[in-house]
Amino acid sequence: MKGFVAVYLRELLIIWHRLPRMLLSFSVSPTLYLVAFGFGLGKELQVGGRPYLEFLIPGLIAASSMTQGFGINVEINVARFYLKVFEEFQAAPISNLAYVLGEILSGVTRALLSVGVILLITSLAGVHFFYGPGFWAGVILNAFIFASLGVTSAMIIKSHADQALVTNFIITPMAFLGGTFFPIENMPAPVQLLLKALPLTHAARLIRQAAYGEGLRWGSLALLVLLAALGLLLAYHSVDRAKD
Repeated sequence: MKGFVAVYLRELLIIWHRLPRMLLSFSVSPTLYLVAFGFGLGKELQVGGRPYLEFLIPGLIAASSMTQGFGINVEINVARFYLKVFEEFQAAPISNLAYVLGEILSGVTRALLSVGVILLITSLAGVHFFYGPGFWAGVILNAFIFASLGVTSAMIIKSHADQALVTNFIITPMAFLGGTFFPIENMPAPVQLLLKALPLTHAARLIRQAAYGEGLRWGSLALLVLLAALGLLLAYHSVDRAKD
């Protein structure tokens, strides 16, 4: 437990020193999407009997929690190969599980900060949702899954160029296709099957239904819990096998 706290506190200190810049960067993309798609293009549109803006915001929350959770891979990559922090953790009396949990929780913290910024922007715009346990369960599980994948990719991939490829070819397409900007039911049946296999699709559905106050999507919740456990296991084994 002490090892986990040490890793997490280190990451919290980094976040604290960068907090003003991080919050500013977190606000740019959501603001642009809300202005362009929500207030501009989607002002007169409706999805499922609701204004498109109410459909869009939970999708943005899901996408942001994904990208910020996964974004710790760059931080770990720099700390590992340039600052040699990972070597210090290997030499310290800290278990691999403690290291993994500390890094994953830092990714979840970043994700929650980005979600907080989006909620602030939307409340200022006069849009309000139901932020119950199901909503936060979807956000945290989604961030946990992709933070786990971020740790895994940082252990496997050894260059910034390759990290960028993963983001460009996997994370960015998922952010647009995972039920964030449009209902996947509008897509052809074979494409729907593919999109339903994406964890972000289930996270967006869970967050959106909870935000509407319509209860939980238990199937999506169970799947996200399973994926979070698998992600933790994958991250643990990737750290266990990492060699400098």
